[in-house]
Amino acid sequence: MTSATKAEGLDLGDLQARIERYFAAGADAIGDDDALGTFIELRHALEDGIVRAAEPDLASPTGWRVNAWVKRGILLGFRVGKLTDHSILGVVGTSIFGRNLQMTFIDKDTYPARRFVPEDGVRIVPGGTAVRSGAYVARGVVVMPPAYVNAGAYIDEGAMVDSHALVGSCAQIGKRVHLSAAAQIGGVLEPVNASPVIIEDDVLVGGNTGVYEGTVVRRRAVLAAGTILTRGTPVYDVVNGTILKATVSMPLIIPEGAVVVPGSRAVTSGHGKTMGLSVYTPVIVKYRDEKTDLSTALEDLLR
Repeated sequence: MTSATKAEGLDLGDLQARIERYFAAGADAIGDDDALGTFIELRHALEDGIVRAAEPDLASPTGWRVNAWVKRGILLGFRVGKLTDHSILGVVGTSIFGRNLQMTFIDKDTYPARRFVPEDGVRIVPGGTAVRSGAYVARGVVVMPPAYVNAGAYIDEGAMVDSHALVGSCAQIGKRVHLSAAAQIGGVLEPVNASPVIIEDDVLVGGNTGVYEGTVVRRRAVLAAGTILTRGTPVYDVVNGTILKATVSMPLIIPEGAVVVPGSRAVTSGHGKTMGLSVYTPVIVKYRDEKTDLSTALEDLLR
């Protein structure tokens, strides 16, 4: 979707121009009702999935294009917002002291927690989950407690965000992705041109896995529990005999269907070699096949 596209009555070209203008105004945008209104338009467009911080682009070397103006708009929301008390007071069961329970929540008034209704088709299971406004959560998504989804994130249809999982700012999560318990998907707002973490369709992200610093995980890949992926982490593909690394201009990219597990490699020089040490490295041990698909068939039952 290009910035000039009109969707749901919103002229995205005009919205982009206004976002750029108010962001460039710096502190002068604070207290400007038009700047605030422009950000609110962007926030609604993000929540409706009309605009995204990054989107598929076959012409790009990574297959994705970063929409820097959207990220500038998200930052504008922090600039023009004011701290306010969003605390929730209510009864959650009955405490042993017979008192109401309060959740303290102090944040910018431009970023309240999102509220969902049954018609949205999203399952938010009770127990401490928060989805920040400005995040897109598609129909059929399941969010288990406690989990956190930050502003600018995009979670596509049929994905599952499991307990203690984090979806960082502007992260892009594809269709039918499973983020297992305690999975951490890093966010990025600055620098605004930097690519967010992208998890494409049908990826399984294992428990306690961390994906950071703009890493792209191609469709149908499997990241085993405990795998850590960053720009500085080389990935050893023992199937093809290659080493995958990020470069100055390209993020780390995990190939389609790759099965990645935590591994180690020996230190080959200096005191590390003398001491018999090794360092962590992810390893591609195979590519997804029918047996791998059978081992992930439990996903459908959980929905």
